Amino acid sequence: MKRLIALLIAVAALAGGFTALAPRHAAAQQAAAIFVTKIPAGYREWRLISVAHEEGDLHSFAAVVGNDVAIKAYREGKLLFPDGTIIAALHYRHVPSEENNKVFGREQSFVAGPPTNIQFMVKDSKKYAATGGWGFGHFQDGKPSTDEAMMKSCFVCHQQMKARDLVFTRYAP
Repeated sequence: MKRLIALLIAVAALAGGFTALAPRHAAAQQAAAIFVTKIPAGYREWRLISVAHEEGDLHSFAAVVGNDVAIKAYREGKLLFPDGTIIAALHYRHVPSEENNKVFGREQSFVAGPPTNIQFMVKDSKKYAATGGWGFGHFQDGKPSTDEAMMKSCFVCHQQMKARDLVFTRYAP
């Protein structure tokens, strides 16, 4: 009987030790997270923050949109975005519009062509502490990027905008 009690105490102590370790392990994993791997629901319904036109290798148009938290922060001119802010950049190749150019009588109109990718920035100062409080996501055809080197470059690039809480896009009222 004493052996059975000793065995039960040992099992309980061991189980308690594993339970105590589990939250620390989960917290460490969460603190180390820097990538957004799930597309935020409803992003196509968010409000416009601005538009972007990038030449060079990118040769794209982007509609930059934000959730309600992002829009409120932009409108209030906050330099530090609050947790819960989500900013999305919907990128498209730009192509000439033959239809519009016929009306204008020359080539001057460009419209959104095929989509290239969607990028997200998600503000969660605890979960993404290692990357200035922001998680970065890059999706093509609805799938998250698996290129870890490219994803790590997001923070490196955005770090140059530290004075603006790592956000490049300014609000276009």
